Amino acid sequence: MSDLPLGTLFGILALLIVLSAFFSSSETALMSLNRYRLRHLARTGWRSARVATRLLERPDRVLGVILLGNNFVNILAASLATIIALRLYGEGAIGAASLLLTLVILIFAEVAPKTLAALHPERIAFPASWPLTLLLRVLYPLVWAVNAVANGLLRLVGVDPRNTGTGSLSQEELRTVVNEAGSLIPRRHQKMLLNILDLEKATVEDIMVPRNEIMGIDITDDWEDIVAQLNNSQHTRLPVFRQSIDDIHGILHLRRLVADLTERRLDRQQLLDLVEAPYFIPEGTQLHTQLVNFQRQRRRIGMVVDEYGDIMGLVALEDILEEIVGEFTTDPAAHSRYLRPLESGGYLAQGNISVRELNRALDWELPTNGPKTLNGLILEHLQSIPEPGTSLLINGFPVTIVQTQENRVKTAEIQPHRVRQRKPRQQE
Repeated sequence: MSDLPLGTLFGILALLIVLSAFFSSSETALMSLNRYRLRHLARTGWRSARVATRLLERPDRVLGVILLGNNFVNILAASLATIIALRLYGEGAIGAASLLLTLVILIFAEVAPKTLAALHPERIAFPASWPLTLLLRVLYPLVWAVNAVANGLLRLVGVDPRNTGTGSLSQEELRTVVNEAGSLIPRRHQKMLLNILDLEKATVEDIMVPRNEIMGIDITDDWEDIVAQLNNSQHTRLPVFRQSIDDIHGILHLRRLVADLTERRLDRQQLLDLVEAPYFIPEGTQLHTQLVNFQRQRRRIGMVVDEYGDIMGLVALEDILEEIVGEFTTDPAAHSRYLRPLESGGYLAQGNISVRELNRALDWELPTNGPKTLNGLILEHLQSIPEPGTSLLINGFPVTIVQTQENRVKTAEIQPHRVRQRKPRQQE
């Protein structure tokens, strides 16, 4: 090689630097690829994506061939630079040539190519995957030998090189992906996806209608009162019970009796014959589980029972769907039957409003792992039944008791803006 002209030697040196840049950028690009987008492109038939996917199935092998090539061209470039320095300026120029070559490789074969590959991994990785695949086949025995030694060392420290992981996302990671989607997913759709993830954190007690608010038909009432209740009901399904909700007969679908009710042919026994057997839901059932159970059982309403079999409340399929898509109104805070806006900018809230509905309507972040209603939160904070006019802060939000009834808070005025609490000044 020392007999070659200087121009040829400089040309080979430039080619080696280009090859070094190729190997460096290929390594960074392949490792920076979005694995989920890569799988999507591979499924859609993109051949380069399929080749890159096959390479990344064994990252130890692709890294082995890249590093073999990169080290080979770098060492060869260093030797060539030494020959050029000797021919031009003698032995005294070898140190300067090594320093200059180091700077050239660092800038043009490392930093710049790797930065480009990190910013645009697909543009580099997809074209590079073809020559790397060919090179891996040619150098496979050498790559296998190098990897055998390297993988043996890794096994000594408890690392299995064949375990590349499934690449699956955790729930919190998936939440971050949805939040960072930006304009790729409309904001409303992002919120729906996040609500689906949140179903695991909520149980049927968080959204159920408590037993004292269940609207149903007491079969022992006067028949005229029952008919009037059926005609004026705002619900299509009503529980039917005898004197107490604990003695429930089942669920009545009003559509089944419209014709008989209109023609006045309905009587008490016919009504009982149209009742479906009740469907019971154990307390603590997570919402995503109950959604699947409703689908399997072909049910739309169920009664929540505790460990003793006593009825705690009622849950409908629509309640779970509202946890995903939100209230079926454009302004939940303005249309909630438990929350009424005031001219002062605050809200008059019913004490039995659920904490989850309060969070959803006002975009608050009150804890949901304790009391399920505003009344429960207030009683937990005060440890007593408050008098009207009592004010308190719940997670920094001002709440004033407006009306109490027996042993519970009936209504309270809440302010939607958090109040900063000053830390007490330490005595010097």
